[in-house]
Amino acid sequence: MKIQHIRNATLWLEYGGSTFLIDPMLSEQGANPPVFNTENDRRNPLVPLPGAVEQWLSPNAILVTHLHPDHWDAAAVSLLPHDLPLFGQEGDRDTLVEQGFENVTEIIDKLTFQGITITRTGGQHGTGEIGQLMGKVSGFVFQAEGEPVMYVAGDTIWCDEVKIALDVFKPEVTIVNAGGAKFITGGHITMNEQDVVDLCEYAPSTKVIAVHMNAINHCLVTRDKLKAHLEKEELQDRVKLPEDGEWCNV
Repeated sequence: MKIQHIRNATLWLEYGGSTFLIDPMLSEQGANPPVFNTENDRRNPLVPLPGAVEQWLSPNAILVTHLHPDHWDAAAVSLLPHDLPLFGQEGDRDTLVEQGFENVTEIIDKLTFQGITITRTGGQHGTGEIGQLMGKVSGFVFQAEGEPVMYVAGDTIWCDEVKIALDVFKPEVTIVNAGGAKFITGGHITMNEQDVVDLCEYAPSTKVIAVHMNAINHCLVTRDKLKAHLEKEELQDRVKLPEDGEWCNV
């Protein structure tokens, strides 16, 4: 297994002999407006892609955890071939088909693709009213013969659904969206520093890769902030914080 962190939550995954593009946000730097109701007005994405976009346009399949524009943007819709296998969560198929994609499959429970089992898991994209407004989100677990079990948690805070996924699948690798995204009011809607610590303490056998930082204006936990907090908790060796474009060999 090889993972390239492209930018934000966008990943290139080489797993079980297949390649996957996960949560593609392919817009040029500053092409999109800031997320509304946030404490700054910086345009998104905050940073450029770490290379020419063409290198990520021919995976064997695309996986979209949910349709928020920092995970699936207009540039991805425009640039990616519309005949590629595209996997998403239940309820998102109609939108993806309307956007012109011809080979869309909802993962309601699990499916097998080229010998790889992909299982959907739940999550909470925040709490209270804001969590309800953010809508349904999903994580996904990858399993294949000869490969480590990998859990992509998706846009979620530390919650019971994540605990259940860790308990059931016992992943060797867990990828978390750790930007601590937050609006002016309400709590965080993706994992913050303490959420990552709580996950590490709950599942000491999993290797954690933290992404979804330094790219969107309402993600207030930067790599430097998370690194400092992990060092304080003596967990810096448990969590990888890849830079944009960096490969993680597992």
